[in-house]
Amino acid sequence: MSLRKLLGSALAGVGGIVALNRQLRSRAEDLPPALDGRQEPYRWRGMDIAYTAAGDPDDPTLVLLHGINAAGSSGEFREIFGALADDYHVVAPDLPGFGRSDRPPLNYSSTLYTEFVEDFLAEFDSPAVVASSLTAAYTLGALTKGPTDHDVSDLLLICPTAIAGPKPPKQWLRELIRAPVVGEALFNLIASKPSIRYFNADHGYYDPTKVTEDWQDYEWQTAHQPNARFAPASFISGYLNSDVDLAGAIRSLDVPTTIVWGRDADITPLSDGRELADEADATLVVFDRALLLPHVEFPAEFQDVVGDWIDADSEIPERTPN
Repeated sequence: MSLRKLLGSALAGVGGIVALNRQLRSRAEDLPPALDGRQEPYRWRGMDIAYTAAGDPDDPTLVLLHGINAAGSSGEFREIFGALADDYHVVAPDLPGFGRSDRPPLNYSSTLYTEFVEDFLAEFDSPAVVASSLTAAYTLGALTKGPTDHDVSDLLLICPTAIAGPKPPKQWLRELIRAPVVGEALFNLIASKPSIRYFNADHGYYDPTKVTEDWQDYEWQTAHQPNARFAPASFISGYLNSDVDLAGAIRSLDVPTTIVWGRDADITPLSDGRELADEADATLVVFDRALLLPHVEFPAEFQDVVGDWIDADSEIPERTPN
């Protein structure tokens, strides 16, 4: 093949990728709130952070911090948000780079999210905090990094982990996903509807029928907003891993802590949860027939755990909700 024909084929291929990226961008609509409630703004380091609040502001404040994945958002708490608002002033932000919050093309890091959690929690008076997966590490890091002007009343950590990407981080992978054209195309593949369905069925939900098509369409929409790939690029490449010692951080805090785990979770297996609870001297609650999202699959039972956790006068032994 002549050089002219080879270059022509290459340019045609790039042109096809550009056209496909443009087509997918055109299908992404303005993202509506994932949760029903008061849509509130929070200005942080030049970014507009979206959060939803519900319930009586005079009730105890309960902050819900979603986990991180390619399609992460506060919508992770959609099944429990309204019910919790009956008893608590519930607040759920979209983390920077996700959901309806601003998504500047930063090199996102665990330090950035730890500092965000620290500053956001400081807006409230001794809130109780629910933090999911990797965000649990940021929460513990925020509360143990030194003297602060705020504290929390209770902690509930869902399948907490400090490591969710390659270790050490892969700079080449982060830069590949951040790259124009090719990086956007790669992320479109990672965040395609088949990929979202696969992750939900293989890692997120024990019973995939509990995740609706409407929700999976929302996940696709949030993963195709402008600049959607930049925060996940850091996640996928390992730059959002935390160096916090989960057990040591929990032990150092004088805060009642409950750890919730899905018995069948494979990315973070239950053995990790039992080891963490033993080392941290924390309460462990295990949900049968659940993976990483017991609060989505069993919302009523999870709400009962929240009530026990916040209102308990003494430690609840490890148990499995019926």
